[in-house]
Amino acid sequence: MLPDTPILSVKNLRVAFGRHEAVRGLSFDIHAGETLALVGESGSGKSATALSILRLIEREGGRITGGSIRLGGTAPAEITALPPAAL
Repeated sequence: MLPDTPILSVKNLRVAFGRHEAVRGLSFDIHAGETLALVGESGSGKSATALSILRLIEREGGRITGGSIRLGGTAPAEITALPPAAL
């Protein structure tokens, strides 16, 4: 992994519950040593964002990568088996 490659990258994340769009177009990168805080009112999509990154709920769109691994196309068992160096 290149030094300036984010350890987590979220691009244009969309999460919906039925017709209610909880997260619309969220993008961010987290690099080694950085911390990200999601802040907002109740119902603003903080938990939906975290749960979709963890793949505990389905996302409607967007791309999530951990290092050089695209998480949306990887089986959960494979993600837990990744060595720390892969991230």
